[in-house]
Amino acid sequence: MNTSSSEITTPYELVLNSLKQQFGDDAFTSSSFRDNLRLFVPPTLLVDLLSSLKTRHAFSFLSELGGTDYLRYPGPKRTRYEVHYVLRNPESADFLVVKVGVDDPEPTLSTVTNLWAGANWMEREVFDMFGIRFTGHPDLRRILMPEEFVAFPLRKDYPLRGRGERHNFPRLTRAES
Repeated sequence: MNTSSSEITTPYELVLNSLKQQFGDDAFTSSSFRDNLRLFVPPTLLVDLLSSLKTRHAFSFLSELGGTDYLRYPGPKRTRYEVHYVLRNPESADFLVVKVGVDDPEPTLSTVTNLWAGANWMEREVFDMFGIRFTGHPDLRRILMPEEFVAFPLRKDYPLRGRGERHNFPRLTRAES
């Protein structure tokens, strides 16, 4: 559900108005849920919008970056994957969520490691679990699963019990891990 800027609390209203002036009224959509502002942006606008939020609006802390697979999700048609960025303004304690959708066959977004060094491992985790690639990432390789693992376990089409790949991996003792 899209909301007008008059329904959004005052600190967010200023940010939204500034972003609309900078990027245009139709560049992104917004919604508010339980006093949380969410911005839905196209992949081509992602890095520029995040950069503006960081430099011009003091949302300088990336507290979370994660993914979601909406395969067979009920409701209106949407992209299969969504990556969300939770930004915080340390001065005002405000936070907002920026969401961007990507689709198969090769879900790809630009990296934000040049804005936040801490995005490095978070992007690697999203890549490892969902298979979403981040172009320009300095070290995009698996971080949770073994390198020889070929699937992406948090995709909705991945079987709950796996595909029998555990027997292919060497057993590690607690001391070795």
